[in-house]
Formats: sequence, C-alpha cells, structure tokens
Amino acid sequence: MDDKQWANRRERLTGRSEEPSPHDIRERTYQFAVRVVRLVKSLPRALVEVELGRQLMRAGVSIGANVEEANAGESKRDFIHKMGVARKEARETRYWLRLLQITTSEQDEIESLLRESDELVRILSTIIRMQRKRACKTINNLSGFSF
Repeated sequence: MDDKQWANRRERLTGRSEEPSPHDIRERTYQFAVRVVRLVKSLPRALVEVELGRQLMRAGVSIGANVEEANAGESKRDFIHKMGVARKEARETRYWLRLLQITTSEQDEIESLLRESDELVRILSTIIRMQRKRACKTINNLSGFSF
C-alpha cells in the first residue's frame, strides 16, 4: 500500500483526514507562531527591533503553547483558564506588533499578523464563553439531584 492509500484508509477508520481543518484552533495558533518566528528572523538587528522581536516571539509563540496545554487540561476549569491565558497572550502579541509597525518595513506581514491576532482573540473569547456556559449548564443540571 502506498502513502495515499494508507492516508485514505486512516481517514476512513478515524474519520479524520491528514490535513488539519483551517478551523482547528491548535493548527491555527501553530501556523501563527510559525509566521511570528519568520517575521522575527527577518527583522533588522538594531537594538529596538531585537528587543521588540524578543517580546513578540515570547507572546506570539505562547498562544499556541497555551492552547495545547488547554487541550490537555485536567478539568473544564483548567481548560478555561489556559484558554484565557492564550487570549491574554494574543492581546499582548497585538501590542508588540503595533509597536513593530512603527519601526520596520515589514508592513504587509505585520498587518496580516495583526488581523490574525484579532481573529484569534475573538475565537478564543468565543471558546471561553461557550465552555463557561456549558460548565454552568452542567452545574445547574446537577443541582436538582440530592446526594
């Protein structure tokens, strides 16, 4: 069996294709981190760009790391907390990108990353809001039971 046949078989058995969905927050934050790394590598080596790039790198890469941690969370509360941290990092990333806009010529990529970071903040906010609602429904459903 060649690679394509194995991929088709795996997809039939698992219900998942090899390619991640563009709606997969884990993949989306990973791709965002890759773009941040590439941007930082392309920045001039002047003091301002080095310092801003360092801060951008920490915040931008940690969004995906916190999403990964959330998916391995020990509880619903842990999941919500770690997604909240990821959202805070996305907001911080926007800040560093805005500062870099002033100092560098990489305007197109920075604009694109700013739009993506805005979208990530909105997506993460929606995930957190939905999970909080689900947690409240679970608690409300259990309140009718006596132990």
